Amino acid sequence: MTVHPLARWVPRLIIGIALLHFVYGLVAQPHAWGAIARDGVLRSVVDTGARDHFLREFSVWWMISGVALLAMGTLARHAVRTTGRLPAQVGWYLVAVGIPLCVLYFPVTGGWPVLAVGVLGLVAARRPAAPDPS
Repeated sequence: MTVHPLARWVPRLIIGIALLHFVYGLVAQPHAWGAIARDGVLRSVVDTGARDHFLREFSVWWMISGVALLAMGTLARHAVRTTGRLPAQVGWYLVAVGIPLCVLYFPVTGGWPVLAVGVLGLVAARRPAAPDPS
């Protein structure tokens, strides 16, 4: 089965963005995770009066979105390997996430790469598989 190169790259890019989320969520606020652990993890982010509440919440949401992106990327990779095509939903989901991020946090946001990969996903979903070289 031949697969269009763009269909192979979109899942890789999604997984790359997920890994960047993990790194950024851990590195951007390294003291937030120490504070979460010190408070016993359970309910350690719900105290809105805590001095570092927003830093903790910031780090947690970066990690959660990393997990969601990793799931989307690995499922997209599985779909490409199984069917030879990238489902259009992958592109639409990323566009649906990227547009609000770009609009709400304009102009400085990490939503631009998500939006760009979403558009690439839509392009890849419309392209037929590359011709078999044999």
